[in-house]
Amino acid sequence: MGDTLNETRGDDTRPPWWRNVRVLGWLFQLAIAGSALAFVAWLLQNFQKNSETSGIPTGFDYLDQPANFPIAGSSFRPTQSVWDATVVGLRNTIYVVVVGIVLATVLGILVGIARLSRNWLVSRAATIYVETLRNVPLLAIITFAYLAMVLSAFPRVENAWRVGDIAVFSNRAAAVPWFEGSAWWVAASLIAGLVAAWLMAKWRQSVSDRSGAPSLSAVWGVAAFFIVAGIVWAVGGLGVTTPSLDGRKLTGGMEVAPEYLALLIALTIYTASHIAEIVRGSIQAVDSGQSEAASALALSAGQRMTYIVLPQAMRIAIPPLGNQYLNLFKNSSLGVVISYFELTKVTTTAVGNGQPAVPAFAFLMLIYLIGSLIISRMVNIGNKRLQLVE
Repeated sequence: MGDTLNETRGDDTRPPWWRNVRVLGWLFQLAIAGSALAFVAWLLQNFQKNSETSGIPTGFDYLDQPANFPIAGSSFRPTQSVWDATVVGLRNTIYVVVVGIVLATVLGILVGIARLSRNWLVSRAATIYVETLRNVPLLAIITFAYLAMVLSAFPRVENAWRVGDIAVFSNRAAAVPWFEGSAWWVAASLIAGLVAAWLMAKWRQSVSDRSGAPSLSAVWGVAAFFIVAGIVWAVGGLGVTTPSLDGRKLTGGMEVAPEYLALLIALTIYTASHIAEIVRGSIQAVDSGQSEAASALALSAGQRMTYIVLPQAMRIAIPPLGNQYLNLFKNSSLGVVISYFELTKVTTTAVGNGQPAVPAFAFLMLIYLIGSLIISRMVNIGNKRLQLVE
């Protein structure tokens, strides 16, 4: 009798599907998704119809067409395809992004630490730097760096600044040391050096775990990198060429265009101002007891920051740092305003020469999407390795 009553009550309390909250929730989400897909399909249909009426191509065949424009600072010829021009633009973007991320990270960490300095002058100078650059549009900084710094403040080529036999700087171009030989051997030497450094660091860490001695994995890893990379460099017959100036003629090394230099300076100092705030907040988020314990062990201020506080702060800082790296990658597109031929400049120039705009900019957005996902993946890998396992 009790079982029958319970079954009856169970059947009575089960709502029909049109009153079930979970079913209604799924139906609502499906309706929203279907409406969005229908709207996108409607837009695509209208775009296809209007393009056919206007005779505008919608495919990506334009990538095989001649670009019909030169790219300064490269061996690209106007008769080459738009695809080749896009590759050159991607390479120029990678050059400024990779160097910019490294320089902005180093400068941001130094400024972030300086903001917490007990020296009034150092902390005030760091604060002024951060609060000034963070509140100025990046576009204005890029334009200022190009017009006021590189073109106006740098000397003419005949009076160029020389940094020994290492670098030459002028308003026409900068020249820095570069390699001679195959780029494949350069890549092989770097990869071999990184693998050797990783293996050496792992080995030193295992030795430290067994014996309790300091691992010094960073020192051993750097030494292994230079030794192995140097061996591969020598086997590949690679050399180094340094710049020299003869009158108004630069020879040797690699010439850096003023547009690249201005964009790199602007992206570095702007992104570093944001990274500095991330580093400052991350350092302050580390429990004060860590510094007190380090002081009790008679560690100096530099040792406390290097060995105790900063490694723990970086665990906190990695995720927001990834956002700044993504911003730097996407902000590199602003190089178009100073005619630096990165991806966006190449695309806009191709469109201006008669290539279809919609496929061109769709392809541009796809490249930026893929690049952003790669950067995000690398940051997530670093974040996972630094996380504490509980």
